[in-house]
Amino acid sequence: MFFHIIMLDLSFNNLFGPVPVKLAGAPLLEVLDIRNNPLPASFPLRLNNGFQYSNNHGLCGDGFTDLNACTGLNGPNLNRPDPTNPTNFTTVDVKPESADLQRSNCSNNNGVCSSKTSKSSPLGIVMGLMGSILAVAIFGGSTFTWYRRRKQKIGSSLDAMDGRISTEYNFKEVSRRKSSSPLISLEYASGWDPLGRGQSSNNNSALSQEVFESFMFNLEENERATQSFSEVNLLGKSNVSSVYKGILRDGSVAAVKCIAKSSCKSDESEFLKGLKMLTLLKHENLVRLRGFCCSKGRGECFLIYEFVPNGNLLQYLDVKDETGEVLEWTTRVSIINGIARGIVYLHGENGNKPAIVHQNLSAEKILIDHWYNPSLADSGLHKLFTDDIVFSKLKASAAMGYLAPEYITTGRFTDKSDVYAFGMILLQILSGKSKISHLMILQAVESGRLNEDFMDPNLRKNFPEAEAAELARLGLLCTHESSNQRPSMEDVMQELNKLAANY
Repeated sequence: MFFHIIMLDLSFNNLFGPVPVKLAGAPLLEVLDIRNNPLPASFPLRLNNGFQYSNNHGLCGDGFTDLNACTGLNGPNLNRPDPTNPTNFTTVDVKPESADLQRSNCSNNNGVCSSKTSKSSPLGIVMGLMGSILAVAIFGGSTFTWYRRRKQKIGSSLDAMDGRISTEYNFKEVSRRKSSSPLISLEYASGWDPLGRGQSSNNNSALSQEVFESFMFNLEENERATQSFSEVNLLGKSNVSSVYKGILRDGSVAAVKCIAKSSCKSDESEFLKGLKMLTLLKHENLVRLRGFCCSKGRGECFLIYEFVPNGNLLQYLDVKDETGEVLEWTTRVSIINGIARGIVYLHGENGNKPAIVHQNLSAEKILIDHWYNPSLADSGLHKLFTDDIVFSKLKASAAMGYLAPEYITTGRFTDKSDVYAFGMILLQILSGKSKISHLMILQAVESGRLNEDFMDPNLRKNFPEAEAAELARLGLLCTHESSNQRPSMEDVMQELNKLAANY
């Protein structure tokens, strides 16, 4: 009685070099998944749908629609460089994809995907054993390579030139390496090493050193996730930062925000406090921070956020004809409520988290997920930036109409400043327009012609007019010229809950 491999999953392991042809010849192998590994090889047609090979440009095979036919020019290349070596990274013209943990082929085997008892011919037994041995050799080699590199990273982490700490190390290992600050790589003039001297807890006793260090990534992980920050993965760029889409080691998709050192606070202690505050922000309507990294060589800091797939709210405004996606009424109300909940969380003191004013709310900062739930982006990010950068962002916000009028006279932000921006976003969602006129809204509400003069015509009157009128009035109240006349976000949330109960 022998055990034979039916399914072999080697995806997302950064394996390199040719795959042995005999592996594909294993007689009972039904599923071979080598996605996201730079593996040049050819495979027989008999694997059919069981062969999963996306994001492998060196592959060729006869009979596969997405692969080029194998010739002497595109066969396996034994001299291909090791992609796990940072010096060998090249830009690959491919968009990353997330790992698919569901294997449809398992359903054809009554749920059995790993092993199978079989009485096969002697030839089949020999081929099966050969396939098993080759698979174990590949897996063992990649594991050994990973282990050696991991040891090298731990051993070199004390070097201030690296200044990188990976989340792959456990807490005990991290606590023994308190001299390896991720911020010393920024070369601040003071040379202050907060983690190395155990001063992290003094700056914020609410957050333990171990929890803080659990957010730390290293540069190699960011480069690997984004294919060395390939232009193909670039999601957006401004004069302050760039955002790349990437696939992390666990197969999850992330958004990596790259911020130039020159845009960050020069006082290391203030910058560290800002980072710690970001790690405390946890709410379903805030984009979740996965980790961060600072690189001396690149002169940048990286913030790794969860990836939100459906773009930002701005993409759902100014939709003409049927050229874009029109949000239904219930979806708009749900988005309004979600935004409000996120701001209420920021303004409140929840556990160890202090009250925070966002300062830069806009439709562009509202990200939409698969289920059209909103998430606030860049929450607390102003704590990391220099004053000049914060001011430049405010000018852009004022141009779009989100900046509260009292800031012009006082130069200060309060929670009522966020209320004003929320009111503008609410009115944008109702009207379906990015640019709105308060006078037009006020006249429409008072004259009872809200539907004709203000509401998004793409809704085709498919909404409760009374509910729409109440929401419009709430938006006008939030954008009142006097901050004293605006409600708090808690009051806004109460009004929204009342509307939800009535409609």
